[in-house]
Amino acid sequence: MKAASPVSASGNPVHLSHMLRTLVFYLWLATFTVAWCLICFVIGIFLPLKARNYFVLVFYCRVAVWSARIICGIRWQVKGLENVPEDGRGYVLLSKHQSTWETFFLPTTVAPHVQVVKKELLYLPFFGWALNLIHPIFIDRNQKANALKQVIQQGTERLNDGIHVLVFPEGTRIPPGKRKDFSKGGAMLAGKAKAPVLAIAHNSGEYWPNDHWVKKPGTIQVVISPVIETSELTTAEINAWSEEWINNEVDHISSNKFDGDKVDAANSGKRF
Repeated sequence: MKAASPVSASGNPVHLSHMLRTLVFYLWLATFTVAWCLICFVIGIFLPLKARNYFVLVFYCRVAVWSARIICGIRWQVKGLENVPEDGRGYVLLSKHQSTWETFFLPTTVAPHVQVVKKELLYLPFFGWALNLIHPIFIDRNQKANALKQVIQQGTERLNDGIHVLVFPEGTRIPPGKRKDFSKGGAMLAGKAKAPVLAIAHNSGEYWPNDHWVKKPGTIQVVISPVIETSELTTAEINAWSEEWINNEVDHISSNKFDGDKVDAANSGKRF
């Protein structure tokens, strides 16, 4: 009798070829991460912050996304590249969050930028130490009031230096077909700093799932919004616009349309 194929938490079958390709990808990425981080510790600390961002983050992320493309067959198409800023100002980037893929991809497309990330990442060997070199905004998600102050204060400093700030308003990875109410931190940062906003929609979770470590080949669709100037908008208006725009675009490009179920939990499961 033929053995049953393994399945993900969502019940989808997992192909053996995809498992092998993903395993090769992770082995290669782990090896490259250790080697690259050691190089960054030696060279990166001597570079100015913007140049360090390109050296430490952008190059590493390009290797990661192209490795996923070559090994796992994960490709991408981007609509709205003409909206990516080149005027030297710092922008607030508000993005959908479905997987780790977008944390690799977005630095290759809108740079230089830093992310608002949970402080636990700082303690990851090699990766967390190298990440600290580019001065991201580390927050403790259990102390929401203090975390918001950090985002506003440190985010404004980065924006004033011409470095974009990436915020995932949902705060955690949300499975395809689901939604979570947007938090107002990113919108508040944009409003208080009078910084322009770019919204980013994608369907990465359909090929880089959050419920299983195996990647699936396919083409991720990414959509970048026109620039939104915020000088005359309130936090609520910025947040409402970005949430509506991102959700509508995600529904338009996704195979898994919104099923009416909103995620309320502080986290949405495993991380791969």
